[in-house]
Amino acid sequence: MQQTLSVAHDLFAERGYAAVTMDEVAAAVGVTKPLLYNYFGNKERLYIACMERAGEGLFTMIGEAVAQAKGPSEALGAGIRAFFGFLDADRAAWAVLFDETSAHVGEVAARVADYRGRIAELVAGSLLARLPERSRGAARVEVEALSAALLGAAEALARWWLRTEAVTAAEAAELLISTVEPGITLRSKKGEAS
Repeated sequence: MQQTLSVAHDLFAERGYAAVTMDEVAAAVGVTKPLLYNYFGNKERLYIACMERAGEGLFTMIGEAVAQAKGPSEALGAGIRAFFGFLDADRAAWAVLFDETSAHVGEVAARVADYRGRIAELVAGSLLARLPERSRGAARVEVEALSAALLGAAEALARWWLRTEAVTAAEAAELLISTVEPGITLRSKKGEAS
């Protein structure tokens, strides 16, 4: 099974969900197509199995990075650096998780939305946890909105970086941090004053 997932993962990353067939995966693994269908059910479920490995890896990397942060700005920086570090270290995982050729409806789309939601919740929770407890309630909606916007900005910048490689992944991370960090710092100081 691990060999099948590795081969399928590489094929999906290289060519995209839409271009890969179960026949190609079966031939590359050296099994019959019926065996592949018997184990995974269909192409969508095989793709989801590959996507889960990538999504859990990204989620874990960001979670571990922000866990050590002391304040909102430090959590923001650590999370963005982890996001771009993951992208730089495993472009294939990124390609599988955020494949623009995958279905925009159905279970694949639901799983992608779930990972995006979990990452946005992780970011929001991390930032809120570093605000004074008395300020968290008032800041919750704003922090959740900013976390969703930040994830969208990180994904857009990641796509640009992958397309151009005009800067390093670390430089792309620092660009995003320097753009959004002043607002986070201002908001967290405002929360502390409340």
